[in-house]
Amino acid sequence: MIKKILKIIGIPLLMLFIAYGCKHSPTETPGPGPDTNNIGGGCNADTVYFVNTILPLLQSNCAMSGCHDVASYKEGVIMTDYANIINTGKVKPGNPADSKLYKVLIKTDNERMPPPPMAAFSSEQIAKVRKWIEQGAKNNHCKEIQCDSVNVSFASHVFPIIQNYCMGCHGTLNLSGGVSLTNYQQIVAAATNNNKLLGSIKHLPGYVAMPPSGKLDACSIAKISKWIADGTPQN
Repeated sequence: MIKKILKIIGIPLLMLFIAYGCKHSPTETPGPGPDTNNIGGGCNADTVYFVNTILPLLQSNCAMSGCHDVASYKEGVIMTDYANIINTGKVKPGNPADSKLYKVLIKTDNERMPPPPMAAFSSEQIAKVRKWIEQGAKNNHCKEIQCDSVNVSFASHVFPIIQNYCMGCHGTLNLSGGVSLTNYQQIVAAATNNNKLLGSIKHLPGYVAMPPSGKLDACSIAKISKWIADGTPQN
């Protein structure tokens, strides 16, 4: 039988049929992939970057034990990485109004996330999440080509870093290690108490490494270091 088929269609055509028959149909539709045009590039002031801003914000405030970490996955939602944030947060790239992640942030009842009595996201943080989704909810990040660690202020540089990376574990209710970092006075206390703040973010021996999700980027550490070296000014 095989010899007859070979005579009729020829070996090359038969091999083509075999190759085609071995292909498998995809079992799932992949989500948005990495934005390779922006990964590792210089930071654009008009772009919200997932790795730099959105991921630490969600990890710090949402991906906690009992809430939305991998072990707890409350209501099936996991906020620890890009794929899970997109899929379980039901993010619709380009459409924040139809994205569950955004909608629960702006709720004013008990369904709001983070849930009461935890502090809600600030209007600035909500705006960043919205803008990131509007810009396509990309898996992007950037690296500051020139890090300005000279002209550092608490309000513009230090506090936003603490908000994004630390406040989820060191907020009003979640006092990891008994440390609260919700305002200027508390952050100064951590910075001047045996160099606890600097030792932790630098992951130095003898200090608890913070944030637990991974070490801060070099520029953020340099800014906090400069602020402390300058005497922790409030302005």
